[in-house]
Amino acid sequence: MITVAIIGILAAVAYPSYTNYIIRSNRSAAQGVMLELSNLQQRHLLDARTYAANLAALNWTVPENVQSNYTIAAALKTGTTLPGFTITATPIGNQLARDTACATLSIDEAGAKSASGTSGAPGCW
Repeated sequence: MITVAIIGILAAVAYPSYTNYIIRSNRSAAQGVMLELSNLQQRHLLDARTYAANLAALNWTVPENVQSNYTIAAALKTGTTLPGFTITATPIGNQLARDTACATLSIDEAGAKSASGTSGAPGCW
């Protein structure tokens, strides 16, 4: 009986830590994809003198491990004199339910990073 109680206590402590690790791992994977896309956008600007309007124009698809947790989108900024883009990662499924601290992540052409969750960008990036 004591063994069952000890296992129960360990599980009560370990499971939340494990789920937090999974959430941070999924977020890190999405951030890596966003940084890679930002680099692709900068290369596209050098080649075509404009940023790509979407991921298809970059000839790029979201990896499966990120696609199951985030929707990644690239959009051109409108209403500015200089060209610009914003890449967003919107959580879906379990990531949406569990990652309320960071929620939607974004990065723009200047490298400005933001998060729409309760923690804000410094704690999420």
